[in-house]
Order: sequence, then structure tokens, then C-alpha cells
Amino acid sequence: MLLSQQKSLEEILRSLEGETKVFLLGCGGCAESSGTGGKAQVLEMKGKLEEAGKKITGHTVVDFLCQKALVQSRLRGKVKEVKEAESLLVMTCGVGVQAVAAVTEKPVHPACNTIPLGGSRGEWKGTERCRECGDCVLDSTGGICPLTACSKFLLNGACGGTTKEGKCEVDQEMECGWKLIYERLERLGRLDQLRQVHEPKDHSKMIPPKGLRLSDRWALEQGR
Repeated sequence: MLLSQQKSLEEILRSLEGETKVFLLGCGGCAESSGTGGKAQVLEMKGKLEEAGKKITGHTVVDFLCQKALVQSRLRGKVKEVKEAESLLVMTCGVGVQAVAAVTEKPVHPACNTIPLGGSRGEWKGTERCRECGDCVLDSTGGICPLTACSKFLLNGACGGTTKEGKCEVDQEMECGWKLIYERLERLGRLDQLRQVHEPKDHSKMIPPKGLRLSDRWALEQGR
């Protein structure tokens, strides 16, 4: 399970600046368990965004947003609403946001940050990964995580070692993550996002928060 925490409404509205029509996607898996992306939270977010002047073209909750085939299947019944939207606000963990971005041709915005639990989670067979950094930036990188797609975890573009073929110098069988980000942003008509400069990650957000370590859930996982 990945634990997520909703971003502040102010941060979400900043990411949606300049966009009026939004489609909401929730997750009935980890996000619902976290209280961040189930049906109740999606409807609550719908009300808040409408109060802020946004038009919600549609909304749905998919059982597991990390499963691309399932997401694609569920969105077939929402083609008109998704097409009308300028972007999708995705209320789930970083893996789910990346999966949605991979199967749609719309910009995606993460409504949540993924909170570190310590250790390693089981991995779905897809290529999407989340480092649980606690400060998701997927809306500015086309829904491709720079911390998992780039071997050097670079936040502001490719290094100087990318090969002419667009491969990573660390592992030349691997595509350069920032090449993939550039190509995705180009398809979305959002290359202006590359002008955004990201501050270095606050690594204190990448360890389990104190409140979690004092919780019953943490104690149970530790066998205490």
C-alpha cells in the first residue's frame, strides 16, 4: 500500500491556474484507504473547485489507478467528459498519476503527495514507480517522475551525459528520463513547463513522518 496525503487547496489551484475545465479521477485502492481519493473525497473536491470557479466536466473513481489497462477501460465510458476537460486532477499516489498520464493525452495534476512509509513496497508490473518524496511534481513533468525515470534523480532537465540516441549514460539500455519528459510535454503542448525551476528536494519529507511512526498502523507493521 502507498500512503497519500492531499495537497492544500491553494497548491492545487495554483497548478490549475489558467485552466477552467477539469475532470476528476479518484482511486478505490490505496487512496481510498488513505482518505484522499475515494468517492467522498472526489465529491468534496468537486464542490471546492466549483466554488473556486472551475467547471468539473466529469468525475469517476477507478478501483486501482495504478493499473493502466483498467484506467483506460473505465475512461472509455467518460470519453466526452475527458475530451471536454483541459486537464485531469488525479487524487491518488504518484504511481496512479503516472499511469493515468500514460494512457491519456491530457495534462495531469497530482492532488496528493505520497508519504514515505519506510522500506520498500511491492511493485506492480508496470513501469511506473514512486519514491514517496512527499512533494509530487508530476504536473510539471508530463506525468513522468524525474526521480524514478532519471538515474541521477535530476529535477531540472537532462545531464550532459545523455547519448545521441537519447539513452542514459548510467545504463545505456535505459531511455533518458528527461528525453521522455520532453517528448510527453511536447505532445501535450506544454513545453513551457520546462522553464519552471524546481528547488532541491527536502529530504526530510522522504522519511516516515513522526505522526505516522507514533500510530497504531506503524506499530502493527513493526510487530509491536
